[in-house]
Amino acid sequence: MFTKQQSVGGKLAYLGLLLVLIIITVICLAPIWHMVVLSFSDKSAAAGGLVTFYPIGFTLTPYEYILQDQRFFNSFLISIQRVLLGGALNFILTVLAAYPLSKERSEFPARNKLMWIFVFTMMFNGGLIPWYMTVKMTGIMDTVWALVLPTAVPVFNVILLMNFFRGIGKEVGEAATMDGAGPFATLFRIYIPMSTAAIATVTLFSIVHHWNSFFDGMVLINDQNRQPLQTYIRSLVISPLLSNMSSTDMEELMKLSEKTFSAAKIVITMVPVLMVYPFLQKYFVTGISLGSVKE
Repeated sequence: MFTKQQSVGGKLAYLGLLLVLIIITVICLAPIWHMVVLSFSDKSAAAGGLVTFYPIGFTLTPYEYILQDQRFFNSFLISIQRVLLGGALNFILTVLAAYPLSKERSEFPARNKLMWIFVFTMMFNGGLIPWYMTVKMTGIMDTVWALVLPTAVPVFNVILLMNFFRGIGKEVGEAATMDGAGPFATLFRIYIPMSTAAIATVTLFSIVHHWNSFFDGMVLINDQNRQPLQTYIRSLVISPLLSNMSSTDMEELMKLSEKTFSAAKIVITMVPVLMVYPFLQKYFVTGISLGSVKE
């Protein structure tokens, strides 16, 4: 908002900055909106490239073919289960790993060695085949644990939260210790309540990761009825729908194209994340900026 004390140059700078932000917002939202209207458009209009920012030949056929399959609802529930279970596990292990790593070496002598182990795992992985063999030998194939346990400790989130904890200051922990609080009491009663922004940020990272992952579902889940939503949607193509169809269904299928079908799949996968993000967005920038760098 303008104030009486602002000069003309200040007002022009504010309007210029506002205009730039509006342009950036439009550029970011335009592809998403185009995908939405494409999913509601007619097959011929989509194939001819006539769809821009409003649907042409409005139709719900792509969504009907996705939603009529019982596997869709099974996969959706599995993805919800994965997000809840994986997000909770990521939160617990990230906090428990970041808190001791945020201490000085005098307080935690093994800090540097453990930190190098974490960084090494972030820079180098064991490879696809060892990863698959490890999961298979644990006996958790075709279960939700195969999707959750391999990524139970996200190292990037640990480093982000560790730097945020270090920014709180050791004086706070020392004061809690003088009042008789133990390590766990200090962590859960002081550090976690003071780190809402960083925790919301790493939680958002975990939710997006678990919701968007599809490759591990393809490799680790052989039972199609236990695959997460992203894996199921990725496997959807028009050709499997051609089998066991009546003539009426075939006529309806002619209204569907791979272009509109793919757009509908993308829209469905975006909706849950877009519903969660506004509640965490106000913490996002603060959590990133305060937890990214610590000297």
